[in-house]
Amino acid sequence: MPRLYFDKYKMNHNYFKNKYLVNSTRLPSHDYSADGFYFFTICIKNRKCFLGEVKRGIMGLSEIGCMVYKYWYALPRHYPNCILDEIIVMPNHLHAIIKIDNHLDQSRDGACPVSTRHSLSNIVGSLKSACTKHIHQSGHSNFSWQERFYDHIIKLDSESLDKIRWYIKYNPPFWDRDRNNPINIKI
Repeated sequence: MPRLYFDKYKMNHNYFKNKYLVNSTRLPSHDYSADGFYFFTICIKNRKCFLGEVKRGIMGLSEIGCMVYKYWYALPRHYPNCILDEIIVMPNHLHAIIKIDNHLDQSRDGACPVSTRHSLSNIVGSLKSACTKHIHQSGHSNFSWQERFYDHIIKLDSESLDKIRWYIKYNPPFWDRDRNNPINIKI
């Protein structure tokens, strides 16, 4: 019986066409491995506050929040074209800026040139994966990230970059008004 069910859909190649399709949130005409500054936000699934808490405008990290920082600072070892800029880990999300610079030394140890051109999605996916693996190993098996992430290509003027850096740096004092704060989420 299951074989007939499978064959029924296998014959009609168009049955699943355009169903269950998830549109990309990325700008279609942009090469996300191109040189430039990128701002991104990653949220915890269901906005659960695993990463710490804000008290009197100061972010206090949990064990999991500390792990996120640890793997953030490890990114350039794995992605030589990635330069870390600004980051803030909030109770249920993080905001960060990275610079992708493909003109950095293309070889890791000088023995063999290796292409190090990685996209924003590669880098963010790696961060999420490494964090999840080690967080689960530490006994927090109910931790998971939201599937997607928000990104913004930062214009190459200092004003745009400075405004986003300011937003990241001063995110904790505004936690009570943050749309990711569970008390502000409208269901």
